[in-house]
Amino acid sequence: MTSRVAAVLGVGPGLGAAIARRFALEDFSVVLMARREESVADVRREIEASGGTALTIATDATDPASVETAFGRVRDELGDPEVFVYNAGAFQMGGILEIEPEKFDECFRANCAGAFYAARQVLPGMVEAGRGTVLLTGASAALRGKARFSALAIGKFGLRALAQSMAREFGPQGIHVTHVVIDGQIQTPRVREMFPDREDHTMLSPDAIAETYWQLHAQDSTAWTLELDLRPSVESF
Repeated sequence: MTSRVAAVLGVGPGLGAAIARRFALEDFSVVLMARREESVADVRREIEASGGTALTIATDATDPASVETAFGRVRDELGDPEVFVYNAGAFQMGGILEIEPEKFDECFRANCAGAFYAARQVLPGMVEAGRGTVLLTGASAALRGKARFSALAIGKFGLRALAQSMAREFGPQGIHVTHVVIDGQIQTPRVREMFPDREDHTMLSPDAIAETYWQLHAQDSTAWTLELDLRPSVESF
């Protein structure tokens, strides 16, 4: 087993993959957690081709039993994570009277509750080790609830509250918790396909965000960041 494990729950071809690659560069064994293992197979192969170690685990962030089983496998095969990144989420635009309760609940579980389920799995090992980093990917919806965005905003508000509560409870025990507000659109293959004429500098680079995540993990405990906002220089706010 390795002594340095970074688990990313919610790995896609954009930010999740970039975070995994960045921590793999620092000799972390990375755990790629997504609903379908085949969706992260290319990332695993890329990391392994560069000499790194990657473990793929099919995980449904909205299902506490799935999350518990997945982290049981992480502990058995690699050990307790030193770093945990929650990058899962769901988005459903619609008015209060338009969104079905089932879809609302699904979005809340993906945007907030899944981070709670996972935190319960990683925090005991971090407390025992006396160190650890929890990085939660938020959004500008955590700061303002816009019309027709309730299914996103309520979960992201909750994720922000979870970060604050977790940081105050576990920070004194050596665990660094950070909520990162992503204010803008991340450049992903899907976004690039949808907006082929959009200029790169108007979107957030996944690699640039991943570098910030690494820097947050590397912060000295005398100067920890609880919340950080990131946006392109041209983004209005």
